[in-house]
Amino acid sequence: MPNRRRFLQSTAILSGLPLLARNTLIAAEPTLPPSIAKLKSMRDQVHPITTSEREQRLERARQLMRENKIDALFLAGGTSLNYFTGMHWGNSERLFAAVVPVSGKSFCICPSFEEGRAREQLNMGPLESADVLTWHEHESPYRLLAVGLQNAKIVTGALGIEERTPFVFADSLAQASPGVKLVSATPVTAGCRMIKSEHELDLMKIANTATLAVYDAVFHALSPGMTTQQASSLINLAYGQVGFRGEASFEVGAYSALPHGSIAAQAIREGTPVIMDDGCTVDGYQSDITRTFVLGKASDRMKRVFDIVHSAQRAALDAARPGVACQDVDAAARKVIADAGFGPDYKFFSHRVGHGIGMDGHEWPYLVRGNALPLASGMTFSDEPGIYIPGEFGVRLEDDMYVTPDGARLFTPQSPSLEQPFG
Repeated sequence: MPNRRRFLQSTAILSGLPLLARNTLIAAEPTLPPSIAKLKSMRDQVHPITTSEREQRLERARQLMRENKIDALFLAGGTSLNYFTGMHWGNSERLFAAVVPVSGKSFCICPSFEEGRAREQLNMGPLESADVLTWHEHESPYRLLAVGLQNAKIVTGALGIEERTPFVFADSLAQASPGVKLVSATPVTAGCRMIKSEHELDLMKIANTATLAVYDAVFHALSPGMTTQQASSLINLAYGQVGFRGEASFEVGAYSALPHGSIAAQAIREGTPVIMDDGCTVDGYQSDITRTFVLGKASDRMKRVFDIVHSAQRAALDAARPGVACQDVDAAARKVIADAGFGPDYKFFSHRVGHGIGMDGHEWPYLVRGNALPLASGMTFSDEPGIYIPGEFGVRLEDDMYVTPDGARLFTPQSPSLEQPFG
């Protein structure tokens, strides 16, 4: 799960070195710390999502389209396209999209020079028989899309737009097809994606297990004086051992009181809280785990804050069960923190208690005040309360949980303490 900021930071570090040093650094085989060297690949545990499963997802989507009076689903590049079709396609200024009618044949709008790549991926999934309508660089893909809708007998009616579709795509489509009403596809896409199958839960279990193993190994490889960049490098080495792509950020001391941290240079110090946060991807499915720890001895104040956050995380877990409103899970954790003197409201616990997680690190639904959606078996969330004391330190504990018919369970065990965060 690399991001642009970390890529630019690493590029800047390399570019500042002499050419010989850069070549030596790139070519050198790193010596693995013993705790990281012990990690084993988990790739053989992964069984990819099948075409049959994606076909079932499309049937469920069509059912939800009928219920919501949506005539077709518009999927540009991104995780929803991958979820339903198996295609891996990013968005650029050039429109690529799959259109799935509630009945009849699907079709794709594709740049002409990308047709081969598109058909290669289509042939591996449930849209193997879809038509591919191609456009050249000087042509309008939106006019071609209007033709595709007309061929599908969708001249009027509702076209569901996936929520992460770039505005320019939706706006240009609206101008090219004025008789078609553009509506949110979220009741369909989230309606399908927020309930995980047993296979999806298995993939998320692997991702969470891998992340916790990586964190444990890196924790035992850390020492006072290491920079957060060096710690992140250890994360990369550890994920290389288990066989998945992942990352983690580190925030130290007063910077740990910023929930998403700082770009400032930091070094790990003995007796100072450190927040380690992020996850990995396993066949498209995400983990998101946070551990707060101290190298050496933690103060009594740090331990007290940790214990409050630990209790709040457990309260959210205990509250999460089918039929309970999403907002009530947030309220359960927030009450523990406020009752312990770290209220009111968002003063020290400054964010929601959790977000949905699956193919996106953050996806529907969200455990936040105002969301009355009832939980259902198969939903998956982060459970991540925190207390952030400006100028001092922060503590956040995060594990991912899944809802079962009789309650919620964590994919990974709660962290037992600041000094022994992995037991």
